[in-house]
Amino acid sequence: MKPTLVILAAGMASRYGSMKQVQSFGPSGETIMDYSIYDAIRAGFGKVVFIIRGAFADQFKAIFEPRLAGRIETSYVYQELDSFTEGYQFPADRTKPWGTAHAVLCANAAVNGPFAVINADDFYGRDAFEQAAVFLNKHCQDDQYAIIGYELEGTLSAHGTVNRGVCTLDAAGNLAGITERIKISQKGDEVICEDGLLPQTLPLSTAVSMNFWCFAPSFFKYTKEMFSTFLQEHGQVPKSEFFIPLVADQFIKEGGVIKVVSTRSHWFGVTYKEDAPQVAASLQQLIAEGVYPATLWS
Repeated sequence: MKPTLVILAAGMASRYGSMKQVQSFGPSGETIMDYSIYDAIRAGFGKVVFIIRGAFADQFKAIFEPRLAGRIETSYVYQELDSFTEGYQFPADRTKPWGTAHAVLCANAAVNGPFAVINADDFYGRDAFEQAAVFLNKHCQDDQYAIIGYELEGTLSAHGTVNRGVCTLDAAGNLAGITERIKISQKGDEVICEDGLLPQTLPLSTAVSMNFWCFAPSFFKYTKEMFSTFLQEHGQVPKSEFFIPLVADQFIKEGGVIKVVSTRSHWFGVTYKEDAPQVAASLQQLIAEGVYPATLWS
């Protein structure tokens, strides 16, 4: 069975100010998602699942169905506040989604085998998808997942601070945990974290998570049980979120293994509107180098 690509596209970007998931960056109107799907297809993925809000469904389908028809199977699932809450009475004024792990849980019915999870608005690169496909096809197990690791230096923005999940590795080189560090920026030859945590500076080569995960279907049952506990403990907190790293940390504590799969790919993304021209220029450079055609879906 070919692996499935699950794309997290339900969130709205507060710092960006608009729906960047469907913004055009490629020369023929391609979104960043188009390049991820293109890379996934040539790496051997057989299906793409978009996790979106129901209100955006028509817009998403109008963009992607004409492009992907006959190329890869598609499915659309909706992250709604009451999904998998089993009748739990959360605050009536809550509008914020429950976070990335809950979003993935919403894709349960659309995924039948090993799968990768990515953000809609991050460019991950061809090698990253090839490495993920190898892991999913050969090494993924109920007790062994993976994360694609990037070097911190290549994930910073020149236009403001960023938040990054900093990976801690164990003696075997597997993931020991992820610490969310915020207000990260480069100042000279140093990377500074202005979040009050230690260490305040990080090496440029620090491995960070860009939310590219590889999971077995066992992830769904495990996550559903954790989400139930999360609601009981944090469901009344207005902005509480159930993130994938929370599930990963608990999985590791209970004996699971998460491999850190390094990639030669260069990541880039759009945290701020000012990042957009550089993203477009980076894609043009890759096209000039022959990595992508000028029109992906011609």
